[in-house]
Amino acid sequence: MASKTYTMLSLGDSYTIGEGLALYESFPYQAVQLMRKAGYPFNAPEIIAKTGWTTDDLKKGIRNTIFQTSYDFVTLMIGVNDQYQDKSVFEYATNFELVLNQAIGFAANNPANVFVLSIPDWGHTPFAEGGDRAQISTAINEWNVMIEKLAKKYRVNYVAVTEETKASSMNIAYLAADQLHPSKKEYSRWAAIISDEMQTKLV
Repeated sequence: MASKTYTMLSLGDSYTIGEGLALYESFPYQAVQLMRKAGYPFNAPEIIAKTGWTTDDLKKGIRNTIFQTSYDFVTLMIGVNDQYQDKSVFEYATNFELVLNQAIGFAANNPANVFVLSIPDWGHTPFAEGGDRAQISTAINEWNVMIEKLAKKYRVNYVAVTEETKASSMNIAYLAADQLHPSKKEYSRWAAIISDEMQTKLV
């Protein structure tokens, strides 16, 4: 079907590496696995992400990494730790916009091949018990509105995963052992959305 081998770069934090799971169960790896099953040769995804990273940390991680000239696809999912650390949405938006522009650059300046994922509402998970769930949800919603606006501004793909994670956040089948991060089953939903979109761009 395809003569070339495709590449994908994933930028983010614990949600990108699949905290608490095997690396191949993360959404970038599952998306690549789906693409391979569909007949598209793909290298393993290159992941620049660590648990606890904020947008500032991701910026530093990017500066300290040697990248390929460009990638066929790029995913970006960052912000939950900025929110957890009570950073302002305005500071976050400034940092996120900078990183988003870098992501577009990594995709050979083709925004159509960049996927921005919304921040899951961790306030609905068992991990948040005892906390102000309503306040967390309000903040996450505010930040996701900002993310979606910037995604539209730069014409990248916006992948809304938040509502699905809310619906399944108390179901242990969709949670990792820490009762905070998604399980392989939840990540498979995200991977399917991304894979389906990527295939439309390779037709």
